[in-house]
Formats: sequence, C-alpha cells, structure tokens
Amino acid sequence: MSKIAIVYWSGTGNTEAMARLVEEGVNAAGGQADLLTPELFDPSMVGNYTAFAFGCPSMGAEQLEEAEFEPMFSAVKPNLSGKTIGLFGSYGWGDGEWMRTWQADCEEAGCSLAEEPVICCGAPEGDAADACRSLGRALAK
Repeated sequence: MSKIAIVYWSGTGNTEAMARLVEEGVNAAGGQADLLTPELFDPSMVGNYTAFAFGCPSMGAEQLEEAEFEPMFSAVKPNLSGKTIGLFGSYGWGDGEWMRTWQADCEEAGCSLAEEPVICCGAPEGDAADACRSLGRALAK
C-alpha cells in the first residue's frame, strides 16, 4: 500500500480543503494518507512515505508562506531527489507565478511530479476539486 504524506499550510482554509480532497483521491486509489502541517513534518520523516503532496497558498508577492512552510520545505527538499511529489495551493490574485517558480525549484532538485500542480482561486470547487482528487490518485499509484 502506498503511504502518502500530504503536508500543507493554510491561512484561510482553502489550501486545507485542497489537502483533504487530495486525501480523498489517495484513499480512493487504495493508498494511505497522512495530513500534516509544516511543524509536524521534517526531513527525518521522508523515508516513511512512498510519495508526497505539498500544499501552500500564494502569499505576498507570489511566494510560499515564509514563516512556517518555506523553512520546512527548504529543510526537506534535499531529501526529495528522486521522489514522486505533487504540488497544490490556492490564490486570491495573480496568475500562478508562485506555483511555476515552486515547480521549477522542485524539478531542479530532482523531484518527479506525479501530475501538473493544482491551483485554484479561492475554495476548491468543480474542476479544481476534481484535479485535487486526481492528484491524490496519481500519488497513490
């Protein structure tokens, strides 16, 4: 059985809702998902999982949340080379630049993306909700 870490930070609840939809997809595909916030995940845990989903909304000038999520991700990233990951997050303005930058950073670090990153403006509904579930299913394969 695939064991997937879904690590997310959410300020308004939108990215948390996305994380729960990714979890639904993992479970539907027969995997096991652990929902974790940044303070609960560190590099020593990478070996416990077969794949990872990381979720963070766009903050400030289209960047990752700087106080909790970005420091955790920077610490974990060197251990993710060769690992399958998925990225997701919500935004309220902009065009997704933070996600394109984050995706390129992960690819440069040697991560393998299970699917294209999932972004949505506001709460995940319709196609965005379906994309979150699809990401979870892809990670559990």
